[in-house]
Amino acid sequence: MAQSLVPHLVNDKGVDRIKIGVKEFQCMGAAPPHDHPHVYLDMGDETQIVCPYCSTLFLHDHALKATESDPPSCVYVATSPPGAPAA
Repeated sequence: MAQSLVPHLVNDKGVDRIKIGVKEFQCMGAAPPHDHPHVYLDMGDETQIVCPYCSTLFLHDHALKATESDPPSCVYVATSPPGAPAA
């Protein structure tokens, strides 16, 4: 499965807020199979946004790269299941 250009974020830890290095992303709620509908969120000129499905508050942090989050591991990276052919 190819990784999307728009970062996908998950809140498997169940925290109230996640700092991220992007202003446009998709919130999944949790990693599959426990994800909610993947909703595209765009902060625009703001520095924060709340997911309408899981109520996670996302805060933009200029110090973080697009592949980073605080807490760590909230940027979802799709992986192939064992035995699946590589993309």
